[in-house]
Amino acid sequence: MRRRLLSSMLLVAVIAVLLLGVPLGVVVVRLINDEAAQELNAEATRVLISVEYAISQEQPVDPKQLASNYPNRYIQVAFRGIAPIAVGTEPPANRSLTEDARSENGVVRVTRDTAQIDHEIRARLLLTIALAVAALGVAIGLAVVTSRRLSLPLLDLAKIAERLGSGDARPSRHRYGIPELDRVAEVLDRSAIRISELLGREREFATDASHQLRTPLTGLTMRLEEIVAAAAEPAIVREEGEAAILQAERLTAVIDELLAAARRQRHSQAEPIDIDEVLIQQIGEWEPAFRRSQRSIELVGTRGLLALATTGGLSQVVATLLDNSLQHGGGAVRISTTSSDKSIVIEVSDQGPGVPEKIRNRVFERNVTGGRGTGLGLTLARSLVVADGGRLELVKPRPATFAVFLRQVGENGRRHRVVSGPA
Repeated sequence: MRRRLLSSMLLVAVIAVLLLGVPLGVVVVRLINDEAAQELNAEATRVLISVEYAISQEQPVDPKQLASNYPNRYIQVAFRGIAPIAVGTEPPANRSLTEDARSENGVVRVTRDTAQIDHEIRARLLLTIALAVAALGVAIGLAVVTSRRLSLPLLDLAKIAERLGSGDARPSRHRYGIPELDRVAEVLDRSAIRISELLGREREFATDASHQLRTPLTGLTMRLEEIVAAAAEPAIVREEGEAAILQAERLTAVIDELLAAARRQRHSQAEPIDIDEVLIQQIGEWEPAFRRSQRSIELVGTRGLLALATTGGLSQVVATLLDNSLQHGGGAVRISTTSSDKSIVIEVSDQGPGVPEKIRNRVFERNVTGGRGTGLGLTLARSLVVADGGRLELVKPRPATFAVFLRQVGENGRRHRVVSGPA
């Protein structure tokens, strides 16, 4: 492409020089010839006037005086009453220029050698050619600079596009001072940012999926362990088998929730759900694990509450808070539900040491953890709550108390305060 640009620009420059230079050369030759002819005609007129004046004064015409006044000229005088006069040397016919001056009494003819005129014409033409060559040189320089200025950015843009295709989605931020190319570079940078965001979301989705699936798999494992431990009691085996099936169904629901979150569809799926149903189901799942750790879970607060959320999303949030309490907390876990004019509030607290001071302000940031763990649980839990139109906050660092604020639906049935353990 660079070669084509260079050859095209040079062709345009040559055509422009020819279109301007050739007419200029013709005009220069014509102007020099016209100027020489006018000068020679003026000399013939002056000779004619001087000869007529001498004749009118009855004085002789002096050839030596004419030769002295008009050197390098061949002058012929033909008047009535005097003999013809010829002054100077006649130049060759092939390089002579002649002009006549006439009157009623006679004629004066002046001839000059055109060698000097030809020399001047050649000098002017050489100057014109030199200017044309200089113009071509400048055009070549400009063509080289312009072709580089256009081709190098295009090569750079091709490398950027190739890098984007290979998965390196870093924006280049290159600008070239050419509006059209800068526009292409800007579009490629925006595309790189979008590709980077998409790749980032894919990586986050893979990480989130592995983390979020761990909790229901843990619950399923606990149920299967209960089945193995109670193999001699058919009623318990049946009950634990049904619970394991529910865990498997919940695992499927978690996968659907993750896919919905990846497609940014969760907010549109939020609907009124029974808070008690979700909490009791989660307490039933986690109670065996807490019991083996000689800890308990109690549910207190207002019953019969409805909130705008998704069942799977809220279940995953509560499971994450219980899992955090099991790993990092201590003592009994207390789940409290209250309502206000605008929100349904679910608080999860325990009697452990609380959140370390160094991470209190960053506890919801990705990859931030106080010890064991991936540092993803609370980040994902908050994103799930936000996707449902609510928020998740650390309301008390010691002992750790997390509050889930969900959108209020309104009064729905009778509400009353109770204190209960896992039913």
